[in-house]
Amino acid sequence: MQKFEELKSLIASLEGDADKFYNKGNSAAGTRVRKGMQDLKNLAQAIRAEVQEIKNKAS
Repeated sequence: MQKFEELKSLIASLEGDADKFYNKGNSAAGTRVRKGMQDLKNLAQAIRAEVQEIKNKAS
């Protein structure tokens, strides 16, 4: 469950940069958003693997 909390925290931390990029045209913020999205993808994949592992152990 800790990884899920990390995921929520990461999304919240990207909100400001997403606003700066989409609404103010700040390209540096866009770079930070892209990096954050890559981190989010990796974290989501780790969560998927963890859920699958727990599910398999229960069976």
